Amino acid sequence: MFPLPPEDRTLSPYTGWTRAHWEAVADGLLAAVEPYRSADGAVITLPGRESWSRCDGLEGYARTFLLAAFRVAGGGPEELLAPYARGLESGPGLWQPIEDRTQPMVEAASIALSLWLTRERLWDRLSPATRERVAAYLAGALRHEPVDNNWWLFPAMVGGFLSAAGLHAEEAGAAVERGLARIEPWYAGDGWYADGDNRSFDHYNGWAMHLYPALLAHLAGQGSPGPRLRRFLESYALTFDQDGRMLYHGRSLTYRFASATSLFAGALLEATPLSPGQTRRIASGVLRRFLDEGALSPEGLLTLGWHGPHEPSLQSYSGSASPYWASKAFLGLLLPAGHPVWSAPEEPGPTGLAALPGPGLVVQHTGDVARLLNHGSQHHPGDPLYDRYAYSTHTAPTTGVPDNHFGVVGPDGTVAGRGTITPRGAGSAGDLAWAASAGAGVESLSVIRGAVEVRVHRVAPGSAVRQSGWALVASADQADPAGGPGARVRDGDGLVSELVAVRGYSRAYVADEPEGSAFGAPAAVPVLEGVAADGWAVSAAVLGGAPAGTPSAAADDITLTVPSAAVTADEITLTWPDGARHTFQLRTPDTAA
Repeated sequence: MFPLPPEDRTLSPYTGWTRAHWEAVADGLLAAVEPYRSADGAVITLPGRESWSRCDGLEGYARTFLLAAFRVAGGGPEELLAPYARGLESGPGLWQPIEDRTQPMVEAASIALSLWLTRERLWDRLSPATRERVAAYLAGALRHEPVDNNWWLFPAMVGGFLSAAGLHAEEAGAAVERGLARIEPWYAGDGWYADGDNRSFDHYNGWAMHLYPALLAHLAGQGSPGPRLRRFLESYALTFDQDGRMLYHGRSLTYRFASATSLFAGALLEATPLSPGQTRRIASGVLRRFLDEGALSPEGLLTLGWHGPHEPSLQSYSGSASPYWASKAFLGLLLPAGHPVWSAPEEPGPTGLAALPGPGLVVQHTGDVARLLNHGSQHHPGDPLYDRYAYSTHTAPTTGVPDNHFGVVGPDGTVAGRGTITPRGAGSAGDLAWAASAGAGVESLSVIRGAVEVRVHRVAPGSAVRQSGWALVASADQADPAGGPGARVRDGDGLVSELVAVRGYSRAYVADEPEGSAFGAPAAVPVLEGVAADGWAVSAAVLGGAPAGTPSAAADDITLTVPSAAVTADEITLTWPDGARHTFQLRTPDTAA
């Protein structure tokens, strides 16, 4: 860990961190990569695995250049740019060419953004010949096809910079228009974009889909790009818990604290529902959490993984320099020291519940846990980072016994996958929220109210079924008996995961998961099994602490009334301990009564 200034618990009573801590971390990260820089400065080849693109040295250069650019544009020492300026002299002749759907297009966007941020301190001081060579290299992004997802914004960012520099103006302007137009159909509402022609609703919303349009507008002097960023942050802010944990969901999680980027972007563009103290409290909490939990190697390098190295958190495109997309979080340094985000006292982040019909999600932050109920986000069927019915800030997918999964059990004991997720709607009524979807032979509904999440599934009558709950870092012998039947796991910090049968289950147990999850090993998963005689399988799940009135008691008091077992019946009524009743029809989106 790098040397840090003393904590300031007056200004920052929750994290102790201030702008000076962000500056110190940026300086430490930059210093740590210098021993791995080539003599000409053009590549930084970090130890570790290669990505599929085999341009990891370019990634190391471009992604740390972005960190240096944010630091210098925010008032940091200009000498941090010197090795990157040196690299620009030889880089265009050494870097892999930008071609259709290749990684250099991604890195070109970071180089262009860095040059735009530091134009007067770096670009304008380069020789005309060097500027010409760099511009010619970057212009390759304007002439080649991106991957059909957030990649459209990389040529747009390159185009924005080249337009500002007065180079390749016609092509550059067209790339900006083309990129912004391409992502428009992917806007699903509620502030959320799909990452392409699929239903990938994930962290790319914050560190790509909202970020690049925001920076294009800001750097071009066009003000706010519109209300969508503010709308996004209303729900996205609920995905961080009070201890600085971010939601473990989706791909590229090794980018870690890049999740804080859109929080600062909202403040920069005055497009945020958060107070300045809330913005800093969440962002500093995330950065500090990852550093405290071991995201750095002994050499001070960001590792490939989550808290530390973790292979299941990676993708084939993840290479040794990939984690440095986390540099985007230091966008916050563009806010001057006197900005309220840095000068106002920290305030707790928002808590609450939000149903998002557009992406088919429900997000909830109770303080100790933030969670997402997933009935609409999917990258491709079978991906555990997207296929689970629920994700949280304290848990991550397990593989041997999948957590938060429901499936029909075949004659050979194999549990069916979720299949392609078809959203059936999401909504809220008072203190309750719900979301529904259909999968492979299953119609599903999640209803959350307070600490209790009710999981309702409808299958062919007589189907053998299995439902799993939240996986905690624990062993099966730490399980407590529950009632109903039910199973309960408690981790070393007192967090409880409980799963209680309401209908269609006859057996409960806790399954061992020796390989654990991104949060550690081993893990334990509560499981229910049974036969859904009338086609209904209903359970109640809890993830949280154990206050007076244990989670099992809260779950056991839920009374569920289902219609007759006729195949055409599609209605379920939930009656809660306080007498509240809610009726749902799985095939009709707007049915919360």
